[in-house]
Amino acid sequence: MAADHPLTLFNSLTRSVQAFVPVHAGEARVYSCGPTVYNYPHIGNMRAYVFADTLGRVLTWKGYDLTHVINITDVGHLTDDADAGEDKMEKMAAAKAQSIWDIARHYTEAYWADVKALNIRQPAKWTIATDYIEEMLEFAKTIATRHCYELDSGLYFDVSTVADYGRLARAVTEEGEGRIEAVDGKRNAADFAIWRKTPAGEKRQMEWDSPWGRGAPGWHLECSVMSGKVLGFPFDIHTGGIDHREIHHPNEIAQNQAFCECGALSDAANSGANIWMHNNFLVERSGKMSKSSGEFLRLQLLIDKGYHPLSYRMLCLQAHYRSELEFSWEGLGAALVRLKRLLGSARNLLELVTDGATLESVRATVTHQKLTPLVDKFDAALSDDLNTAVALTVLEEAVAVKKVDAEQKASVVGAMLSALGLPLIAREELRIRPKGATIEESEIEAAMERRKVARAEKDFAASDAIRDELAVKGVEVMDGDPLGWEYKLG
Repeated sequence: MAADHPLTLFNSLTRSVQAFVPVHAGEARVYSCGPTVYNYPHIGNMRAYVFADTLGRVLTWKGYDLTHVINITDVGHLTDDADAGEDKMEKMAAAKAQSIWDIARHYTEAYWADVKALNIRQPAKWTIATDYIEEMLEFAKTIATRHCYELDSGLYFDVSTVADYGRLARAVTEEGEGRIEAVDGKRNAADFAIWRKTPAGEKRQMEWDSPWGRGAPGWHLECSVMSGKVLGFPFDIHTGGIDHREIHHPNEIAQNQAFCECGALSDAANSGANIWMHNNFLVERSGKMSKSSGEFLRLQLLIDKGYHPLSYRMLCLQAHYRSELEFSWEGLGAALVRLKRLLGSARNLLELVTDGATLESVRATVTHQKLTPLVDKFDAALSDDLNTAVALTVLEEAVAVKKVDAEQKASVVGAMLSALGLPLIAREELRIRPKGATIEESEIEAAMERRKVARAEKDFAASDAIRDELAVKGVEVMDGDPLGWEYKLG
């Protein structure tokens, strides 16, 4: 592994950028909070997995042996971060009049389809919450005596029994407090459920026997158990959306401290992971990000409108993962155009590229004086807390380089594409016909003729407007295309 650009990452626990130093030499162990499979994921949810995948790819690029775990929450997650109320899974099963197991299976498969469409690599392991119930019970028994107390509604964790509770969130905010439902008998407002008893006279589809009564595990317990069981405490990196930083992850950390009998969080390893990383929100101004809004923004909607799912990955890569990213159809279209130009320019390398190269292997094979500085710039960008926006521009520079050995160029471009999760596919594969597109060829020809006249008269506003009208109908105008096409129907 090259030592000239050490990998540095922003640790939400310390609020600082720090060098990545693996717990186990040469390895990187990463846990990512996965979805609660009660509904389709929206594209804001999927930003977290594009980010986690990019992190994993960068760790591979840097030469680490990666073990990445993503969980599937199929039980225990309530309708918010409360300690009482309806379970998301049970609620959807009742609404659909289906088995909760069928609900979980359907939405897990839908999530996995989105993962594949976004070219997100398969993790080393998918941990399914209901596969770890026995381990959750053992974990809870281990911490119960010193850190928990029992109420009629379940077993609760006393946050005053661990040092620095809430440090990740910089103490529980007023907003966070509003997401914690009051439960009679709780010692502290921030105390949370480890095990939730099934109320008397009720029966859940998912419930198990426990020393505290028949019921189900708390949502926070699941991630502590699965991450520790598979990766061991402490592991290297824990990722999730920034919404987890206020309650879910502080509660995970408290459980980890209790289980490991660790001290204060001045030593990050006591949290269970050396580094906690969070991607920021995807912001959409129309309100369609919410799953309660009917036609909410899920990946399939983008596809139905004629946008290849990789355009969304490109949109995410264009911004730093810690920055808010505003979604708009114009921005998504621009990202798709950029991706098509990039892959179109690299099309002559298709047969030469191999996937998954590391920085070390590229440096061992690439010697051309035009290419080696670009490899260095690309590595510097990714090593700087995953600065994918800069890395993309370096990739485009590498694609544009002329008069260099074709195999060396293919090695560089292929490795860069792989590190960013962009497959080198034919540009034609990025064209998707919008759902319900009905435009006739004669209509296209007439519009193209009007556009030729507008361009000849240097009326570029009219020319652009015609191009945009055609794009909405699934027609891509191919100005300056070296293949000589004037348009392509998606």
